[in-house]
Amino acid sequence: MADSLYLSLWFPTFEGPEILTRSVSVLRQIPFSAAREGVTYSAIQPVSWNEPTILERRYRPGVAPEEAVAEVAEFLHDDYAYVFEAYWDLWTPPEGADKWVLEPSLVRLTAQGMEFEERAAEQSGHIQIDFGLDTSFLHEEVEFTAEAERNIRSNVQKLVEFTAAAEKNAGATGRLLWSESEENLAQKLINRLQRVQ
Repeated sequence: MADSLYLSLWFPTFEGPEILTRSVSVLRQIPFSAAREGVTYSAIQPVSWNEPTILERRYRPGVAPEEAVAEVAEFLHDDYAYVFEAYWDLWTPPEGADKWVLEPSLVRLTAQGMEFEERAAEQSGHIQIDFGLDTSFLHEEVEFTAEAERNIRSNVQKLVEFTAAAEKNAGATGRLLWSESEENLAQKLINRLQRVQ
């Protein structure tokens, strides 16, 4: 069953300007899609998710992480969350076609100030990255062929490399790759491989 996949990052400190500098550091690690380069959206969420956004911007074409973060910098508060969207390319099985294709897939980064949503960042991460459904890393619905294995492996490798780079290059002191159902992605991959052997 498909499940939403997230990466949570924690930092030694995450106050004031650090919110934005660390966001830039993580955004720089995303291997942007060739078809949809750069950051494509930014938004500011004040106080909690129950409040309306106070700023939303769409960028066509996408912009550099520094430019997207500069757009929200004048609204820097420890009780705000900052949302950035970008795309990376993941292998997708064909729908009526013969070969797998690289397609842009949404990555959403949320940086939560320490006072946002009653200090939710302590539990869910100062920065949380939403990769969408774990389907892109499992593709349980397709026949497991050599091509499927190669492309799924490529998607998983991209996820692992991004996770390691984000932690290292942004100065995170903690990370957690998790899903809403709390099922372990690695275990799901092992189960998938065991079913086809």
